[in-house]
Amino acid sequence: MIRTSVVELTTIPAVAYRQKLPAGGSGITVCRYGEKQVGLASISTRSGKAIPAENNPAELYPAEAFAEAIELTRGLPYKKLGKVTMLKKSFKEQEPKAEEEEIPVDLAAYDKLAAKYTDKTGKLSYELINKDLIKFLKSSSVVRGLIAEQASAAKIKNYIVGVKVRDVTGNKDLTDKQVKQLTDMLDNVYPKGVFKELNDEIRKTLGKAKQ
Repeated sequence: MIRTSVVELTTIPAVAYRQKLPAGGSGITVCRYGEKQVGLASISTRSGKAIPAENNPAELYPAEAFAEAIELTRGLPYKKLGKVTMLKKSFKEQEPKAEEEEIPVDLAAYDKLAAKYTDKTGKLSYELINKDLIKFLKSSSVVRGLIAEQASAAKIKNYIVGVKVRDVTGNKDLTDKQVKQLTDMLDNVYPKGVFKELNDEIRKTLGKAKQ
């Protein structure tokens, strides 16, 4: 019998699963139906209770939901890289490909990114993220070289995002897959794409370089 690593909650309309944390211990991810932003928390090794991420929206993901998630996932396998597809009031879990390694949710790194790009109202800011990345686009000699070579927009974006994420989190050892996981978490907040302005600026810059 195959045990699912994803459970459905009763305290709120959501599903949840556990993941390993890079620094050790466990983390809880809660995905509420109809919401783009997920709830994230680490699990205290002393009390066994949830420690929500700094920018966790408590109105969407209350302490009771994390407590239930911790209880229901106790003893279950960690969720590996793969998709949890939300289908109205049900879910299905897609098994990860065999060659894909498990990527833990790095709550400490996510908290640093959220703190860097949180505006005065306390919300994660799409504008602040893009402003900082576009500033790096215009100042980096490496990026200028990629533009001169007419590298693809995707390659340039991945370089910019990778450098900035590692710089902001202070973790130079993040893999490309871990960087993508962190930016996907940011991207969940903005359905139109958190890097839309950056992508537009890259395409515009590449166009000018051709002239």
